[in-house]
Amino acid sequence: MRKDDKLKQVCSVWGMAEAEVIKSLLGSYGIKCLLRSHVVQSVHPFSMDGLGELKIFVNEKDYDRAKKIISEHLNRDSK
Repeated sequence: MRKDDKLKQVCSVWGMAEAEVIKSLLGSYGIKCLLRSHVVQSVHPFSMDGLGELKIFVNEKDYDRAKKIISEHLNRDSK
């Protein structure tokens, strides 16, 4: 991602493992993403009162496609 890219939050998750799965999923479609958290996950890899929440951002131009990919993936897994 470039410094001038406009980012948009596509989803949020409650752990690094889930975030890495979504990052990998989007990456397999050529969509780069950025993970953000209020806590350094390697130091405190747990969730407590929202502190373990990770927000996943994609380039604004990829937002609709990323949202669809994540939704399809979640729906497929819930069947």
